[in-house]
Amino acid sequence: QVQLVESGGGLVQAGGSLTLSCAAFSSSVMGWFRQASGKEREFVAAVNRSGGKRYYADPVKGRFTISRDNVKNTVYLQMNSLKPDDTAVYYCAAATHGRNFAYSDDDEYDLWGQGTQVTVSS
Repeated sequence: QVQLVESGGGLVQAGGSLTLSCAAFSSSVMGWFRQASGKEREFVAAVNRSGGKRYYADPVKGRFTISRDNVKNTVYLQMNSLKPDDTAVYYCAAATHGRNFAYSDDDEYDLWGQGTQVTVSS
């Protein structure tokens, strides 16, 4: 089964930056989700197939930027001004079905990565 692979996680101090990367499918909506210890998985950001439309969860607006390079088949999540509350396992996901859907709905994504840990120290 095809699985996505994330990279770029790590340990960073509050206020710092990290960039996550994930192999992408040019014909798919790509999203990033995260799951903190003891909490449910939550939507972080998504980008449409062309890269022209981007969507963000309120807690990360203005700090995170999702982008994609359809030539390199890669999607990125640039994370700035990181906070301890951003500590979580971050997952890349792809929705390959092609229909319109609510980008924050994780049930609509059918391919997932194994996750990469992001830890923000205070």
